[in-house]
Amino acid sequence: MVLNYYKNFHRVYLYGAQKGKKMKRLTLLALTLLWAVSGTAYAKATGCLSCHEGIEDIRDKNSAMLLSIKALGSQHGDPEGCVICHGGNPKATTKEAAHKGSPQSLIAAKGAQTFYRDPGSIWINKFTCSQAGCHQSYSERLEKALMNTEAGKIQGNLHTWGIPEVQNYKVPWGNYDVKDEDGTVPNIGTQAYKDYMQAMIKAHPDQFPTEMKKVPQPSVKEIEKDPKLAGFTYQRQQCQRCHVGVRGREKRGDYRGMGCSSCHIPYGNEGYYEGKDPTIKKDQQGHLLVHSIQATRKTSVKAPGATYSGIPVETCNSCHNRGKRIGVTYQGLMEFPYGSPFNEEGKKQPKLHTKKYLFISDDLHHQIKSRPENPKGGMLCQDCHTTIDMHGDGNLPGTTLAQVEIECQDCHGTPEKYPWELQLGDGEEFAKPLKGKARGLGDATLDVTAMFATYYDKQDGYLLTARGNPFGNVVKSGDKVIMHSATGNDFEVPILKTLKLTKKWKSQDAMVAMSNVKAHADGLECYACHASWVPQCYGCHVKMDYSKGKDGKPLHDTDWVASGNKRTPDGQTAESTLGIKGIQSPGKAFETRSYLRWEEPVLGINGEGRVTPLMPGCQVVFTVIDRKGKTIALNQTGKSHDEAKMLGQKRVPLGLDMAPVQPHSAQRKARTCESCHDNPKALGYGISGGVFQTRYVENVVEDLIDQKTGKVIPGRYKIQIPKIEGMDFDWSTIVNAKGEQVQTVGTHWPLSRALPKEMRDGINRTGLCMGCHREMSDEQLWAAVANPGRLNDQQHIDLMNKMIKAYAKQKGNK
Repeated sequence: MVLNYYKNFHRVYLYGAQKGKKMKRLTLLALTLLWAVSGTAYAKATGCLSCHEGIEDIRDKNSAMLLSIKALGSQHGDPEGCVICHGGNPKATTKEAAHKGSPQSLIAAKGAQTFYRDPGSIWINKFTCSQAGCHQSYSERLEKALMNTEAGKIQGNLHTWGIPEVQNYKVPWGNYDVKDEDGTVPNIGTQAYKDYMQAMIKAHPDQFPTEMKKVPQPSVKEIEKDPKLAGFTYQRQQCQRCHVGVRGREKRGDYRGMGCSSCHIPYGNEGYYEGKDPTIKKDQQGHLLVHSIQATRKTSVKAPGATYSGIPVETCNSCHNRGKRIGVTYQGLMEFPYGSPFNEEGKKQPKLHTKKYLFISDDLHHQIKSRPENPKGGMLCQDCHTTIDMHGDGNLPGTTLAQVEIECQDCHGTPEKYPWELQLGDGEEFAKPLKGKARGLGDATLDVTAMFATYYDKQDGYLLTARGNPFGNVVKSGDKVIMHSATGNDFEVPILKTLKLTKKWKSQDAMVAMSNVKAHADGLECYACHASWVPQCYGCHVKMDYSKGKDGKPLHDTDWVASGNKRTPDGQTAESTLGIKGIQSPGKAFETRSYLRWEEPVLGINGEGRVTPLMPGCQVVFTVIDRKGKTIALNQTGKSHDEAKMLGQKRVPLGLDMAPVQPHSAQRKARTCESCHDNPKALGYGISGGVFQTRYVENVVEDLIDQKTGKVIPGRYKIQIPKIEGMDFDWSTIVNAKGEQVQTVGTHWPLSRALPKEMRDGINRTGLCMGCHREMSDEQLWAAVANPGRLNDQQHIDLMNKMIKAYAKQKGNK
C-alpha cells in the first residue's frame, strides 16, 4: 500500500498540471502536507543527513517525485526519503551500520535488504527506480535493449574478423545471457505500433532474436590455433565498455553511472563532484557532478555553472564517441591525432574520450545559443529520440534499426505530404510498397511518458513516429508544427510541403533536389544529401598481443563482459568501484589506422533499402602475436561469404565494413549535385576513381632499386609497407572497375549493399563538360558562341540554361 503512494501522487500531480496552475499548486500542497503528517520531525543529528548534511535534493523540492519519496521515507523512519532509493538503515549511528541492511518494513515491501551506492544500477533497479509505483517496466525493457546487450556492435565487429556464427545476419550474442520470454508483442506502445512491430519481426526474424548468450571468450590456446578468434578478446576488451551494465572507463569524458544513472545522473567531463555533500571528495575524479536527476523539461538541475533541464549532449557522448561516433559528430567534432592548436601553456589539447579533436561543423539541430542564425540554441538527443529508442520496448533488438522508431519525415514531412498524411513506415519501406491509410495524429501520449515525462498540450494532436507512437513533445498547432525541447525552448519545425506550397525554398537548388527530382524523396534518406560530412577513419589495424610486456608479465587488459557478469548484491560489478580495473583477461590490443577523411562520404544502400551515407565501420586488418612472441597472423582480413552469396557474385568481398549510417551531421546547405553526380568516390569507386593506394597486395620496399629489373640493390633492407593480402583497392573503394563489390556494406540487414550498377550508371555524370568543350578545337564554331574573358559559375549556369531553352524552342518549331 505504502509503495503505491508515489504512483497515486504522480497521477494526482499530472491531473493537477493538466487542469491549470491553481490545481497544480493545490496538488503540491497536498503532497507536502502528506509528507509532513506522515513523517517524523527532521533533525540534523540523526539519519542520513547527520553525515551527508548539505547534499543536494535528488529533485527540486516542490516536485511531486521528491515529495512522494519523502512521504514514503517517513513510513520507514527516514523523512528525507534516502532509503527509498539507496536502502540502508537511517537509524544507525555508524557509517558501517547505516550502509548495511534496511528497515524491516522496507525489506518486506521491496524484497531488498542492502545499501545501494548507485540505485540506478541495472542489476538492482527493480528495487529502486522500477519499484512498485515508480518507473515500472523500465528495468525489464532496458535489460533487453541495445544499451545493455550491445548485440549489433558485437555482430558487426565479429563479422569483420570472419567469425562464421554472425554471418547471414545472425545475432547470437550479447553482453549477458538474456531471453525474451513474453513473445513478440511489445510491452509498450500504441496498438498501431504493436501491430507494425509484429509484422516487422515476422519479416525479419534474424534481426529480432528471442535469446542471446554471453559473447564467449576463447582460450589463448584456441586463439593460437585459429588467430581470427582473437576478435573475441578485442571485442570484450575494447568495444564493450559502454553498455549500461558496467560503469565504464575512468577517463576524461567517460565518467558516468550505471544503468539508469548512466544518463540520468550528471557527470562532468572532468569527473569532479561540485556539490555540498561533505563526504564526497572534491579532488577525486570519477564522481557525479551534483546529486540530482536530469531528465525532462520539468526536471530542473542546479549546478555551479548553470541551472538547466534535459540531458546534455555530452552525457550521451560518454559512450557515443566511438564506433559510428554519432555523438561527437553531432557536436561537430572529429578525432584527429594532432591536437592543434597549442593552448596558453604551450601544450596540445587535453585528450577527451582518450582522443584529440578537430571541429568540422556541428549538426544544424545542435547549433549553440551564441550563433546568430539560431538565437534560441539547439536541441538535445532526447528531443528526437523516444523512450523506445533509448529504453527499448521489451523485445530483443539485434541492431539499431530494430529498436529506433523515428525518421526525419516524421516531423518534416515530404514535399508532397504533411507528416500526418504519411503512411506508417514512410522512410523505412524495405524496398516494398507501403499499404494503409495516412497515419494521422495522436490524441494522447504513451502511458509511461504521461506519468513521468513533461506534459505538453496536444493542440491539434501529437505527431506520430514512423511506427505509430506519439511524440509527446511534438504537436500540430494550426498550420505549424511545434517541437518542445527538454531545454525549455520551443521550436517551429520547417515543413517541406509548406515550403513547396508557399514557394519559400531557401534556394532553387533545394527546390529542384527535394521537389522536382522525385526520385530523391522516394529513394534517398534525407541525410544522404544533408549530411555533407561524415567521419571516415579508414583502416582499423589491430594487433592482439598475447606475449609478455616489458615487465616480463603476460599482457592483459580489462574484460568488460567478464567484469559486468561478476556482481555483488548491491548492484556493483567487478570494475565499478573507483580505481578498480575489473577482471583482466590475457592479451592486449594495439590499434592504428591508415588515413582520415570527412568530406563527401561514399553512398550506398542501407537496410531500409534507401540511399544513405556510408562510413568505415569496422575495417579490421588483424595481426596476432602468440604467447612466445611469434607473429601467427599478419595483416589478415575476414571474408564475407554471406555477402557474396547475397550479391550473387564469384568474388568474395573482404570483411572490411563500410557501414550505412545516420551520421548526425546535417547541415542547412546540403552537399552539391556535383559531389554525387560528378564524384567517383560517392558512387563507391574510391577517391578519384580508386587510382591511388593500389599496392597493398605487395610489400613496398623503399631503398636503392634497380629500375631495370625492380630488384632491391642492398642485401640488407627492410619492408617499408607490409602487404595486405587480397586488398587490391583503396580503403574508400567498395566497387571495382568490373562492378564487383570488394568490401562488405553493412552486416545487419539483407538490403545493405553498394549502389547497384543501374543506379551508379544513372547517377554518374562525370565528363559531361566535354559535351560543350570538345568543340573548342573548332575555332570558327567556338568563336561564334564564346564571349571574351572567362565566365563565372553563375554566368556558366545561365548560358547552359539559355541553350536548353533554345533547344526546346527549336524542337517545338519542328
